[in-house]
Amino acid sequence: MNSALSWIKAYVPELECTDQEYCDAMTLSGTKVEGFERLDKNLDKIVVGQINSIERHPDADKLIICQVNVGSEVVQIVTGAPNVQVGDLVPVVLDGGKVAGGHDGCALPENGIAIKADKLRGIDSYGMMCSIEELGSDRNMYPEAPENGIYIFHKEVKPGDDAIEALGLRDTVFEYEITSNRVDCYSILGIAREAAATFQKPFVPPVVTVKENAEKVEDYISVKVEDPDLCSRYCARVCTNIKIGPSPEWMQRRLAASGIRPINNLVDITNYVMEEYGQPMHAFDLDTIKGHQIIVRRAKDGDEFMTLDGQMRKLDSEVLMICDAEKEIGIAGIMGGENSKITDQVKTVVFESATFKGVNIRKSAKRIGLRTDASGKFEKGLDPANARAAIDRACQLMQELGCGEVVSGTVDVCEPLKEAVKIPFEPERINALLGTDVSAEEMLEIFEKLEILKEEGTNLLVMPSFRQDLLGFADIAEEVARFYGYDKIPVTLPQ
Repeated sequence: MNSALSWIKAYVPELECTDQEYCDAMTLSGTKVEGFERLDKNLDKIVVGQINSIERHPDADKLIICQVNVGSEVVQIVTGAPNVQVGDLVPVVLDGGKVAGGHDGCALPENGIAIKADKLRGIDSYGMMCSIEELGSDRNMYPEAPENGIYIFHKEVKPGDDAIEALGLRDTVFEYEITSNRVDCYSILGIAREAAATFQKPFVPPVVTVKENAEKVEDYISVKVEDPDLCSRYCARVCTNIKIGPSPEWMQRRLAASGIRPINNLVDITNYVMEEYGQPMHAFDLDTIKGHQIIVRRAKDGDEFMTLDGQMRKLDSEVLMICDAEKEIGIAGIMGGENSKITDQVKTVVFESATFKGVNIRKSAKRIGLRTDASGKFEKGLDPANARAAIDRACQLMQELGCGEVVSGTVDVCEPLKEAVKIPFEPERINALLGTDVSAEEMLEIFEKLEILKEEGTNLLVMPSFRQDLLGFADIAEEVARFYGYDKIPVTLPQ
């Protein structure tokens, strides 16, 4: 699990700490940080420059001489870039600065590359205009960058601005080692909730409200689950008047920092919600769904199905499939089918957000030889309540980003949800187990930050549905130990 610190701070806005402080505190409270990487490593003295004029180099056919306004002055830069024009706003590393690597996209040198004023074929050059590769990234993460040439800003920036800030590279990506029982922490919201409790700051999750049109979802799609033992919840929502285009820069940067390549607004929304909520989602083109009906059932022994990656997969009766009235259109929890993929011509989209049996998804992925980010999350056992929250979030983003209109209502086929786990609150017993002297009030403050609430009129603690690892006394005692501080617990010999 990777996350950018800026994304965590979006939900813990009062969080202020150094990268090392964050790493140490999170590890000590039980969310182990394996390491971190600064996205602006080896990037120094890089500003936005605007090209005022261009002239040919007198002694080199492939070089040009540019006069570049960098805010405080106009500097002369010689370049061989084929894509720059007068008026372009570009990243410029000034004399004495540093870039992360070369424009060839090869492995980045450990200490970067220093840039100094020099002569190119007899003409003075006082800096360098940068490609996205020289800034330590690539076109996978910045799809708007040219294949061969200088990165050009297409946003509101001005000469002298911090180019690295403008590119979203003033950030740190943390890598976490999450244990399988903490499936809630395979999400940005889960990590943010832990960070808020660790640093004793407010946790501010996104407020989700969906603006719907006057149509009804039942007029578009119906859902039937034939194997509820393998699919305890299946939510479907419909969006119409789809407009495919690039997602906004803030979404692209957050996905890129998590190692996900931005593609378009529709695909990016499903990936964004999967990272944010830890709930995999899938989008179908309604026009490819025969009978406008979704049936969740097992495959038949000997069936074959072509997945989105163009590979033919051999199935058996243990593999759960998503089907329409005539055919299979996806392998549940693993990958959609080639026959229902989203194209640029899509008009109406059906979103799927479901809870599949984790053990079955793990075995199916191994059986067909296909493991995906989605299957990796499903196999750990997801919270059924999260499926509805995630699909609403996706629809909210569709509407807010102008990607489509949201049809009113949700088709929600759901088995009865389990009652919340309740555990007796026994502060004296917790202290005896831990060897601590934490007051009942302090314990309740810790629980409140973790959304574990004490039931009114009883002595019971009610576990939130997303904490499926909290099942008994030892589990809540561990929560006290984690956030009271393992380092504060005195060392004693066993009695």
